[in-house]
Amino acid sequence: MATFKILGDVVNDPSANNIGLATAVRIVATAGTVTGTVNLADDTKIGEFYLHAAGDEIIISKDPTDEITSATSHAHAVSVGG
Repeated sequence: MATFKILGDVVNDPSANNIGLATAVRIVATAGTVTGTVNLADDTKIGEFYLHAAGDEIIISKDPTDEITSATSHAHAVSVGG
């Protein structure tokens, strides 16, 4: 299990959200499968991620202004490694 430091409030179902200008964001699926995106601030897609089931999680490394969209999930800024 990874160790990380919590840096901000939880954002429910983020949509084009930079999660407080975070550079590392933990996403946890809250229901079923989740396909999320990471975009530049100008809406250019950088990439997608997929979570298979509720409770699955991923930590995304991103630039501060990159935006995350991820329905049926919770997101919050973290610092990896404690």
